Amino acid sequence: MSDSPSVTAPEKVLEARQLTKSYGEVAALRNLDLHVGRGEIYCLLGANGAGKTTTINLFLGFLQPTSGQALVSGIDVQADPTAARHKLAYIPETVTLYGELSGFENLEYFARLSGQGHGPTELRECLDRAGLARSAHDRPLKGFSKGMRQKVGVAIAIAKRADALLLDEPTSGLDPKASNEFSELILSLARDGAAILMATHDLFRARETGTRVGIMRGGLLRAEYAAQDLSHADLERVYLEQMQGSD
Repeated sequence: MSDSPSVTAPEKVLEARQLTKSYGEVAALRNLDLHVGRGEIYCLLGANGAGKTTTINLFLGFLQPTSGQALVSGIDVQADPTAARHKLAYIPETVTLYGELSGFENLEYFARLSGQGHGPTELRECLDRAGLARSAHDRPLKGFSKGMRQKVGVAIAIAKRADALLLDEPTSGLDPKASNEFSELILSLARDGAAILMATHDLFRARETGTRVGIMRGGLLRAEYAAQDLSHADLERVYLEQMQGSD
């Protein structure tokens, strides 16, 4: 009888090694061990103050760790934050771009900053892939809805050829249609090999889009599950159980 084929783990793109961030006696993040490979969507769940945004900010180099390491494609963020950021795209809860510029002009500017030599046709294809209607490409961003702004943010990630995307509450405030469109977009990017770390309160979207789900409380990663192993009811149950635990 032949051996069953081995499953190769995806290449690690984002990795936290005993990552800790403290403010005096208060630990915002405690000894986090976490990795996200190519093609994976890792959803971090937890209440406000659980450590989700701190984790993202450490990967971005916005914060300096008290101890431990944040790695992006093998680059230590603390040692070389500029090189690490070149591998990343970041989509916060509210995408901040230039309101007086059009969607196309914003994309052109940020693509140029990242060192990518895209022509106008390629840039418009990035906006198309991100789901922004052609009729909106040349309109000022100040008139865009939140969902439309996010699409420009995703187009920037596509143009940048980012190895990883960091998302902080990306579906907050979106209507169900826009939230579903955003989820489909993220799944498409993961299929193309991006590693995605998403902090969210949205249990439904975490179950629908996530490869793995981690539950944080009090700066600790308390539990981790393969999303496919949980039903929606299971995820809600284990989340509430973790939220009711004592620190």
